[in-house]
Amino acid sequence: MKKYLAEMIGTMVLVLMGCGTAVSLNCGVDPASVIGTAVAFGLAVVAMAYTIGGISGCHINPAITLGCLLTGRISGKDAAMYMVFQVIGAFIGSALLALLVSGLAPEGTTTGANTCAGGVVNGLIAEIVLTFIFVLVVLGTTDSKVGAGNFAGLAIGLSLILIHLVGIHYTGTSVNPARSIAPAVFQGGEALSQLWVFIVGPFIGAALSALVWKVLSCDKCCKK
Repeated sequence: MKKYLAEMIGTMVLVLMGCGTAVSLNCGVDPASVIGTAVAFGLAVVAMAYTIGGISGCHINPAITLGCLLTGRISGKDAAMYMVFQVIGAFIGSALLALLVSGLAPEGTTTGANTCAGGVVNGLIAEIVLTFIFVLVVLGTTDSKVGAGNFAGLAIGLSLILIHLVGIHYTGTSVNPARSIAPAVFQGGEALSQLWVFIVGPFIGAALSALVWKVLSCDKCCKK
């Protein structure tokens, strides 16, 4: 049970700190707000990686959990429970954020919910590609044989900053279904109607990254 609670707390922190920064800085209005939001999400991951990584592995993202499931690093039962508690944590983080910014944040930006600025097709493509890259980094840096060891958390956090710098303009950057579900439910409207993009896209990207990592890490494959 400890690892499930760790995932809940970690996801809560990610949503509260990351989306909270996006709301506070009114992300997207100027380059500084984009950079600040990207850094906030990355730092939240780094902080949680070194806090709960030894307990749950610090997935705090259903897409990462799916990637780990498909590469045999986690059981089906644990994967399902991780996802449930990640979503619960995201709702807690969103509820706290809504409470903190009520009456203070610009209209329509009280949760940091994701929407597709260039349409759902472009948004879906962006989420697939960006999640593929992010989960591939996670799978590679945490691999027991060729991973980055104690530096994995730092590498993952930095990669999330990079991904946000690219993706905020197009989708607000999700690459994490839990991070999108809770804010969309709180905000409603367009964010809720486009929520499927931020569930389907990251899961497809994660599945592709698991497939690619299996090929790259295969001991029986030709080494070149």
